[in-house]
Amino acid sequence: MKRLRPILLLIVVQCVFLNVPLLVHAANPSGTSSLTLDDAVRIGLDRSRTLEVARLERDLTGQKIRETWSEVLPQISSDFTYTRSLKPSVLFFPDVFSGGNSNAFIPLVISADNAATATINVRQALFNGSAFAGIKAASIVRKMSEEAYRNAEASVIADIKMSYFDALISRDQLKLIEQSIARWEQSRKDTKAMFRQGVAADIDTLKAYLSVENLRPDRLQAENRVATTMTKLKNAMGIPADSSIVLSGKLELSSVTYPQDIATAYREAIESRPDLRQIDFQVQAEGEKVSAARAERYPVISAFGQFESQTAFNDNVKTTDSRWPVSAAVGLQVSLPIFTGYRTSAQVEQAKIVQMQTRTKVDDLKANIRAEVEIRILNFRESQKRIEVQSKTISVAERSYNISLLRFKEGIGSRLELTDAELQLNKAKTNYLQAVYDYLVASVQLDKALGRSQSLLVKKDNSGKSR
Repeated sequence: MKRLRPILLLIVVQCVFLNVPLLVHAANPSGTSSLTLDDAVRIGLDRSRTLEVARLERDLTGQKIRETWSEVLPQISSDFTYTRSLKPSVLFFPDVFSGGNSNAFIPLVISADNAATATINVRQALFNGSAFAGIKAASIVRKMSEEAYRNAEASVIADIKMSYFDALISRDQLKLIEQSIARWEQSRKDTKAMFRQGVAADIDTLKAYLSVENLRPDRLQAENRVATTMTKLKNAMGIPADSSIVLSGKLELSSVTYPQDIATAYREAIESRPDLRQIDFQVQAEGEKVSAARAERYPVISAFGQFESQTAFNDNVKTTDSRWPVSAAVGLQVSLPIFTGYRTSAQVEQAKIVQMQTRTKVDDLKANIRAEVEIRILNFRESQKRIEVQSKTISVAERSYNISLLRFKEGIGSRLELTDAELQLNKAKTNYLQAVYDYLVASVQLDKALGRSQSLLVKKDNSGKSR
């Protein structure tokens, strides 16, 4: 036993050290997590309340479709009736049967103390034009619900991306202000040193101080924008507002390609937009409603069957001794409307009008899509051109600032010249940042206008193959 103690002690120590990371992780389960744009979209699709409502609406549509099939499926029902006679039922027969002159009547008890009836009814529709048209319309409604879900999904993705980019630009704008403050802090230190050497005037030190202090309110506003945009992003993703996340993404250009001309982009949108496909299916469904209204003029043919068993016995008879004779019957029922007071023709015309309204909505939506696609492409191209211009401006502004700073340190440049150079540099960086942001926002809006949805994330197994 003494020889086993060192071995057991060694095992215990190893177990403790191996589980230290797990214990630490368990002690801090709500640690800050790094979040990419794809991660934000993936989490949002899983937790979005808007998408959950759309998902439940799709499930509700599925149940309504099941309900339409009840018109053509067999209908089976059963009944059981028990009757207790408090006073017997009688029939009066003339006394002619008992030798009388038929002027008097003899009461005859026809009910028992107890009576029961058990029935099973079966009905099957053989032809019901309205029900068949309703089933066809229901299959189209299923497709409509799928497109409605895709449309809600695209909106959720666009909202999450926009919120993510808003959070990124607010973070980068805060960095620009902090960089500007740092440059002015360094300039203020240099001005103080030059003032002690007699190179700079006292007014220069005051201007350097004011330049720093005037930027502090801008930093407070930028910090508030960062907090606000992060809250909006968390809400769009459907995660708690007190969650701690850090954005690992950057405002940078993407490699996605888009159509070069409006006609090609419009054709892609017509083929892919879920809202347009949804209203196209609605036109088809309205057509089936017209057929269903017309079918009200046709006969409805149904087959039915009945299985019945009944009994009747008095109190002096045992239940087990009572008899239960069985009867069964089958039949065919044909129902044909002859005149419905113009109700059917009015319903047909109403269905036609609704279908024409929907077709008009399709044409209107196509016109709006054409205008939207053109506007989104123009905005996207404009942001691309601004990026090209601003990327060159930044390098020129940085060179101008460095030259002005060197001239000021050597005493041949003025404070006004340095201030102007710093403002131009900050403006160049801000404009470039805004141009990249506008580019990303325009790409998101263009994706939605074209009907592109990036919600299907390809999963890869360990071998790297898609599955």
